[in-house]
Amino acid sequence: MIMEPAEPSQPEVREQLHLLPKSYADATAKGLDAQGGANSAPRSPVGEGGKERPGSYTVVEAQQMRDTSGGDFGNTVQSFNGTMEEDASTDIGNENIGDVPYNGVTEDEDDNESHHGGLRNGRSTATNRHHDKQNGRKQAGREKPKTGEEKPPLVSGRRAGDGWGRSGVRFAPLNVPLKRRLQTAMVLFHTLSIAISLTLFWFLCAIPLTWPLLVPYLIYILLSTAHSSGTLSYRSEFLRRAPIWSLFASYFPARLHRSAELPATRKYIFGYHPHGIISHGAFAGFSTEALGFSQLFPGITNTLLTLESNFRIPIYRDYLLTMGLASVSRVSCENLLSKGGHNGEGMGRAITIVVGGARESLDAQPGTLRLVLRSRKGFIKLAVRTGADLVPVLAFGENELYEQLIPQQHSWIYKFQMTVKRLLGFTVPLFHARGVFNYDVGMMPYRRPLNIVVGRPIKVERQKVPEEGYVNSVHEEYVRELERVWEEWREDFGGGDVRLEIVG
Repeated sequence: MIMEPAEPSQPEVREQLHLLPKSYADATAKGLDAQGGANSAPRSPVGEGGKERPGSYTVVEAQQMRDTSGGDFGNTVQSFNGTMEEDASTDIGNENIGDVPYNGVTEDEDDNESHHGGLRNGRSTATNRHHDKQNGRKQAGREKPKTGEEKPPLVSGRRAGDGWGRSGVRFAPLNVPLKRRLQTAMVLFHTLSIAISLTLFWFLCAIPLTWPLLVPYLIYILLSTAHSSGTLSYRSEFLRRAPIWSLFASYFPARLHRSAELPATRKYIFGYHPHGIISHGAFAGFSTEALGFSQLFPGITNTLLTLESNFRIPIYRDYLLTMGLASVSRVSCENLLSKGGHNGEGMGRAITIVVGGARESLDAQPGTLRLVLRSRKGFIKLAVRTGADLVPVLAFGENELYEQLIPQQHSWIYKFQMTVKRLLGFTVPLFHARGVFNYDVGMMPYRRPLNIVVGRPIKVERQKVPEEGYVNSVHEEYVRELERVWEEWREDFGGGDVRLEIVG
């Protein structure tokens, strides 16, 4: 048996015989320097002693062969097994396949070689398999989803709990300062004073032990004339000046302003406009000292007038009399302006009349100022008979305190309200504003500024029998002064977009 000579194992001898490296370590050590690795110069086609290496080409020659062969360079270089296989082994050792070109051939060219069946000898199959995996991962990363393969849109139901966050009622926070809580309590008390009085009265009626007191009290209410006698015997200056009323006035807040001084040697009739829903400004400015009436008009004793029917309500009538209110009847007005005062004939006294009355309250809408005044001349005749000067008063913001149902848009409601007015002397507007613990629903007035401007006095000559011409003349002068106050102060007190309208 003839034994074939064994291949030499030394790397230098194998290189001289143009044999492949016997181990991976030899290929790595020699291939980078001698075979044109990534960090070496391109391999020269000339070997040792000036002999040309078999199957070796420069980068330029390889590119020219690729161009002239029409892209079939893979079949051409397949026969040169030595150098190409070594180059592939070098690239595998550097782990740069697919990222860095080797000997000027990019990964696309390497793919082209594999496509045309140019599998290299030995480890070329593993090299191409590695290329395929690398290119597959890169292509998967670069692929964009096709338009036709997009996910269909989802149709979802409503989100649970959203309605609670969009509630139409805004509730007041719990950390409201104590002062504001007290302000709200005082306005609530005055707004519900009639209901509170009646509730208390019926509660006392349910106790038999109180009947011996309630029966005489009811008889006294029916026979009493304290509200129209003009003596002001129940008036309490202590209660009128109580600090609690400053809480009431500061709720809005309200301010009282004067245009001119009023001498205490005359008597006056203040005409308050507009009526609003409850006339909060009139109560704060002319029934209490919260806004400093006696400071602005020293020496003048003023009485706010209200409906006579209010003095027939048990307990509530006593509350009104103690605050210095009186009836708006003709007898009451004449008694107040002709009795008492500095000279016993009414000098230094004044009364405040809300001229528009119940009819004007039906027109109390935010953003409007519609005054029922053109045909209201009864207070003008009263001034002429008693010789009292007329002083127009305009409350900016009174109509802004409440919202109400517009009566003209609901005819049957308007007819019902006017019927109540004819029978009882007052009517009930369907109004609403805010509540105690919220800002949108309730019978509490809004917190909106009230600026009460007192105009200049209109001097009136006394006549026992007022002449119609003179009454009309004084009425026109009164309207002009009221319009002057409006035009002069509308921009300062938020009435710039509102139009003053005087109706019959």
